[in-house]
Order: sequence, then C-alpha cells, then structure tokens
Amino acid sequence: MISTAHYPTPNAAKYVQQLAKHFAHKIEVRSDATSADFTLQAGSVRLEAADGALIARAEAEDAKSLIDARYVIDKHLVIFAFREGFAGLEWKVGEAA
Repeated sequence: MISTAHYPTPNAAKYVQQLAKHFAHKIEVRSDATSADFTLQAGSVRLEAADGALIARAEAEDAKSLIDARYVIDKHLVIFAFREGFAGLEWKVGEAA
C-alpha cells in the first residue's frame, strides 16, 4: 500500500533536510539537497522538495504499518514547522505502483 501527500511551501527543502538530520541517528536515512529516503520499521517514506512543495510518499505492506510510517513523519514535521503555520501533511491512500 502507498500513501502520498503534497504540501505547497517555499521551505520544502529545509523541512526535508531537518527531518533527515533529526532521524539520522535513529533510523536509516539517505538524503541529498532536496530529498530524503527513510527506512522505518513499519515501512518506508520518501520526502522530496519539488516546485515549491513538499511531496511525501509512504509505502508499507499493510494499513497499520502505513499509518505508523506516516505518523513518524507527521509528528516530527509538525514540530519543526509549527512556527510557520505548517499543520502536517494531508495523506491520501492509493495502490502500490
């Protein structure tokens, strides 16, 4: 299963890198200037800054794991972006590609 989210923000690259740095000592993270791949126990998440937006894609084998993977990203993203009014990603569920 997959779940995707798209959030317009001029600070997308900053959020991606803040999360990558924050998680680097806790979980497996691979990142560059505009994207980061997180390998979580529940599944995996890819964050990407593109065209003034933060795009997230979570993937997991079952619904509970998908929700868990999204929660990990949402929880920390809101902490970083609270002062700028970022209220989290609006995830949409779809089939795996």
